[in-house]
Order: sequence, then structure tokens, then C-alpha cells
Amino acid sequence: MYQPRVLTIQDISCFGKCSLTVALPIISAMGVETCIMPTAVLSTHTGGFTGYTWRDLTGDMRGIAAHWKSLDLKFDAIYTGYLGSAEQLRIVGEIFRDFGRGAVKLVDPVMGDNGKLYPGFSEEFAAGMAKLCGKADIIVPNLTEAAFMLGIPFEKAPHDESIIKDILVKLTGLGCRIAVLTGIIPDSSRQGVMAYDSATGEFCSYYSKNLDVKFHGTGDVFASAFCGAVAKKKPLPDALKTAVDFTVACIEKSMGDSEHTYGVRFEECLAEIVDNRG
Repeated sequence: MYQPRVLTIQDISCFGKCSLTVALPIISAMGVETCIMPTAVLSTHTGGFTGYTWRDLTGDMRGIAAHWKSLDLKFDAIYTGYLGSAEQLRIVGEIFRDFGRGAVKLVDPVMGDNGKLYPGFSEEFAAGMAKLCGKADIIVPNLTEAAFMLGIPFEKAPHDESIIKDILVKLTGLGCRIAVLTGIIPDSSRQGVMAYDSATGEFCSYYSKNLDVKFHGTGDVFASAFCGAVAKKKPLPDALKTAVDFTVACIEKSMGDSEHTYGVRFEECLAEIVDNRG
């Protein structure tokens, strides 16, 4: 039986559940071979911690890719998360060029939330990320990231469906086929995602209950589960449902934790994602 192979490109935090420490186990649990290209090694993630160490691996990325090219490696999907510099954006563009044939290119343009860019990011970087999204097949921004890439105002909740649809269409105008917007709150009781496939002109959405709580790394959990579902060739509505349901289960499992900075207890929910891997 054929096993799909995913390459995920993002940083690795030695402590704190996000980026590669989330992507590798979740996608693997879905029965997908998961190859990694670390962009940096951090002692902890940067959300809520101070004094962390950072080892930039930008200088290693092209060498890793060159070795893979000599081995004629192929991937069914290439999934990018947190990228820390314009140079990393350029390198990922090269990887899309060299390894993208036959692969679904999925970009999670991690750079902001709640209407603001994360520290260290600029509007110039957002413009560069928009160009990278134009080379992708699927993008999964939140509303903050969408606003900065498109140069439009940030939409606060509750979200009007017609406005969200307009943003999705504009996002596919960057060049991608499918845009998925996360963190959509149509009313106080529901939260979820909405997507647009520009090839078919169809919109789809999936909502769960609004838990009204913030944990670090839940965007990475969603994107990883979504990537695994895409690699398994699930239809878009099914992939969205798989990813949302898994993310909500992880949050519910973690609701009793006093410290939300560390991330969610996704490990205790992996059995659910294994059951959904077919």
C-alpha cells in the first residue's frame, strides 16, 4: 500500500508544543511519512518565554535540498510553517520549484494574530509571504495574516460571511488555488474555518463550538492535521472537519491546565487522528 510522503519546513522548539514538535507526530500518526527541514532550533518557542536561545539554520537549508535533489526525492506535499526571514522565503520558493512537481504545496503564513504582526515581522515581510503564497496550491492564514498580505483592515468578530468570502477570493488572487481562513467566529457560540476553491468556485466551511480560550500552537495543530488529511487525498470539506475536530479535542483535553503557554495536550488525542487516517 502506498504511503504518502510530506516535507514540512519550519522551526523546532526544544520545549513548547508548536511547529515541528507538533507537525512531525501529528502527520506521522495519520499514516504519512513526514520529512523535516528545520529552519531554526530554539530552546523554547517565543510566545510567553524570555531569554530563549536561537540557532538559525538558514545556511543549511540549500545544502539539505541539494542532497535530496541528488537522491531524486519526491514528496506528495510540502507544508511550510513559521519562516523567520526573507531569505528563508526565497529558499522555500526554490524548494517549491525543485520539488513541487506533483506535490501539493501548502503554506501556513505564520506571522501574526489578533490584528498585529508578531515581533520581528514587518509589512515588507508580509508582502514577501504573499508572494510565496502565490506559489502555493493551498494557504491557511488567519484573519490577521490575510489582512497584512492583502493590505486590508483586520476583521474583528463576529464575522460576516459575505466579507469572509470576499477575503477568500482576494487571497486566491495571490495565485493559490485554495484559500482557507482560520479563526472565523460567525457568532458567540461557534468558531471554525471557511475555504474557497478558485478552480471550482465553491466555498465550504466547518464550525465547532467556540471554546473562547487561547492556547499557544493551536494553529500549528490545525495546519498539521489538515496537511495530513490533504496528503491522504481527503476532499476539502472532510480535511477541514478532520483538522477542526482534532484541534478542538486537543483544546478540550487541555482546558484544566493552568499554563496555556506550553501548548495543548495533542499527544493524548493522537488516537483520534489515527482513527481518521483512512
